[in-house]
Amino acid sequence: MQIQRFRWWHIAEVLPIEKDLFGAEKWSPAMFWNELAQRNFYIVAVDGDELLGYAGLAATGDESWVQNIAVRRTAQRRGVGRTMLEALLAEAERRGIRKTLLEVAVDNAPAQRLYATYDFEPVGIRRGYYQPSNTDALVMMRDA
Repeated sequence: MQIQRFRWWHIAEVLPIEKDLFGAEKWSPAMFWNELAQRNFYIVAVDGDELLGYAGLAATGDESWVQNIAVRRTAQRRGVGRTMLEALLAEAERRGIRKTLLEVAVDNAPAQRLYATYDFEPVGIRRGYYQPSNTDALVMMRDA
């Protein structure tokens, strides 16, 4: 598996993963284009010709936000998400950012456990954050 920069041509490859994992709450192509246009740090995990997952980090000032981490179902539980999270955190460190935050669905216990292993701690709840399901998001934060 290799980690590479997310480029515009990856958008078409990530859309089916996004739809499968997030359904009605999936990101649109325009949302990915916007993230790239803002020069946020986005990566893909690839194995040969197969795109296994993608992840993004937005940085402003002295803090960064994990925008998303998504792993194709057939590649889950193989360390892909962990590897991408480590790459995002390394980028935040490279930029001298000490505080990283993220939102995760309150019912996504596996992701919460992963984040906790990297010292992310719950700091709040965003009620009805994910739409249209109206699912709450747990806000987690990590100090480097």
